[in-house]
Amino acid sequence: MILQLVRSRRKRVLIDVDTQKDFLLANGKLCIRNHRRVLGHIRRVMAWARARGIPIISLAEVHPNDNGDSEYIHCLDGTEGQRKVGYTLVSNRMSFPADGHTDLPRDMLRLYNQIILHKRCVDPFEEPRIDRLLSEIRANEFIIIGSTAEGAVKAAALGLLQRGKKVTVLTDAVGSHNKREAKLALRKVEAKGAKLSETKRVAGVSHLRHVGVCGCESCKGLTRKTSLALKEVI
Repeated sequence: MILQLVRSRRKRVLIDVDTQKDFLLANGKLCIRNHRRVLGHIRRVMAWARARGIPIISLAEVHPNDNGDSEYIHCLDGTEGQRKVGYTLVSNRMSFPADGHTDLPRDMLRLYNQIILHKRCVDPFEEPRIDRLLSEIRANEFIIIGSTAEGAVKAAALGLLQRGKKVTVLTDAVGSHNKREAKLALRKVEAKGAKLSETKRVAGVSHLRHVGVCGCESCKGLTRKTSLALKEVI
């Protein structure tokens, strides 16, 4: 058994699910709907976690890059799309590959602010190392953000609930591809015992409008509006 990885005063753990460029940016292979809005809330939650010293467990999808022979088009190993969006990373972090092993340093969450665990599947609990960590870690609340509501977020929430954990899903910091399926997924996790909440209720409100990552027309348009507004104030 892993010893208590989270100190008693740390009552929350942030679970950051698949916040990767292929899912969150407009030029990604499987970009979510409403990516601009979701990105803004994800950035706010990550900043809140860093400021409060809340441990971050990041799950990141990765698939073999077989020079065009892979059955997957997204999150291919070594590609830009497989990388996490910049502000979802903290400097003091440790990363583990998806290799089927279960080894974990006993005191890693005392030494590192962020643990990144790679997975080769949608459901994180199919990876032995992730299953072990999320099953054994002790905390009062697990807060989930990321993508997608109908996919890995749903699987992570249900897996934690099955293991007797208290789960909160920040719905405005969770992306989806299919609005109807996302609503059904969130209803299911709520019916199983998860709490559905919003970023402002956990991390407060930010006046920062532009997330500074995506170069699509929608996000660039927001940048222009923000710049004009600032000029008017000045």
